[in-house]
Amino acid sequence: MAFHHVRFPLDIALGARGGPERKTDVVTLAGGGEQRNGRWAHSRRRYNAGYGVKSRADMQAVLAFFEERRGRLHGFLWRDGIDHSSGGAVPLPGDQAIGTGDGVKVGFQLLKRYGAAFDPYFRPIGKPVEGSVRLAVAGVERTSGWTVDVTTGVVSFAVAPAAGAAVSAGFLFDVPVRFDTDRLDIEWSSFDGAEAPNIPLVEILP
Repeated sequence: MAFHHVRFPLDIALGARGGPERKTDVVTLAGGGEQRNGRWAHSRRRYNAGYGVKSRADMQAVLAFFEERRGRLHGFLWRDGIDHSSGGAVPLPGDQAIGTGDGVKVGFQLLKRYGAAFDPYFRPIGKPVEGSVRLAVAGVERTSGWTVDVTTGVVSFAVAPAAGAAVSAGFLFDVPVRFDTDRLDIEWSSFDGAEAPNIPLVEILP
């Protein structure tokens, strides 16, 4: 089992469907009320890449990619067409708050915030796009003195940010996924066409 740091073909991913999934237990009480318990700390994304297959060439590309990943065995990168940026189309260094300096800490995990001040969800970002990350400390962009691990999303400073200094980041990112099937069911729909209606993918959580 390994993770292949390669991206599923973007032109095929463009037509796919999917999004986040939560796991919530709902128990109905004798009086008609209910109790709810969220079993997962983080959402997990699922996609169906089959909707993105538009031609025989697309299907051949998916087939080759599937075989190289050995079905469910190896993970890979997936570009979510709706949610792949810290903010707008062009990341800005102030897009997302990722921590506060204490004069000692040098490592900060990239995060994306969903929701407002009431009960926001902070999603760890583990697969930033290389070259896309921008950082700011106390509102001032830093262009040097730090590195980012594109396999974990951890930013490391050469010198720890000062105590009380806000650390923020902007970035593009991919979703780590794997195929959720060991079998491709391909239909030859025409002389130059092929379809695979169900190509499920599931996010790999840390």
